[in-house]
Amino acid sequence: MEIPYEVMSADEHDRLAGLYGPLTDAVRELMDATIRTEADQDAIVAARNAIQAATDALRSRQRDETQIVRYAVGGRPVVWSNAVIGLRNPIAPPLTIHHSEDGTQCWSDFTLNGAYEGPPGLVHGGVCALVLDHVLGEAASEGLTKPLFTGTLTVRFVRGTPLGRLRAEAVVERTEGVKSFVSGHLSDAEGITVEAEGIFIKPAWARDAG
Repeated sequence: MEIPYEVMSADEHDRLAGLYGPLTDAVRELMDATIRTEADQDAIVAARNAIQAATDALRSRQRDETQIVRYAVGGRPVVWSNAVIGLRNPIAPPLTIHHSEDGTQCWSDFTLNGAYEGPPGLVHGGVCALVLDHVLGEAASEGLTKPLFTGTLTVRFVRGTPLGRLRAEAVVERTEGVKSFVSGHLSDAEGITVEAEGIFIKPAWARDAG
């Protein structure tokens, strides 16, 4: 069953983004520092204690996961916990998605650091698939404004995707009934590293709603 969205004003969105965005960026920095640190034992213990204190402060007031409330701004849902674009999710790179005027194409330029490593110096293949699943879904759903969900995703790894600056692109090839067929790829400065094709399907409740 669809969970209805509550409208959030642009001003409130910007206020919350200004509050939570820097916090999430700080945790991303912490993640990178944790991966690369060679600090001594005393420094590690002090850092762990400081992190625990920060965690306790954030745990002082938490949302109730049994009461889901979704918000939308300007017709687009606010997905701050999303694993690819979430402003409040430190594991998200995050990607900023750009769309063509007709909504059938999208792209993003972004950076993946050591937190996304698989083989040494390369992005984990599962992370590549995650990014492509989201970007193809953005194209299919015209920027998450239409309910379409991944039915199938086929990924072909052309070569290793190096950590660093990357680009993701996607385009809707065709639509047949409740299905949208989308293709896309990841690339670096040398060209395409991963290709993908996906079929995105309108859920039953959205079909019944017309």
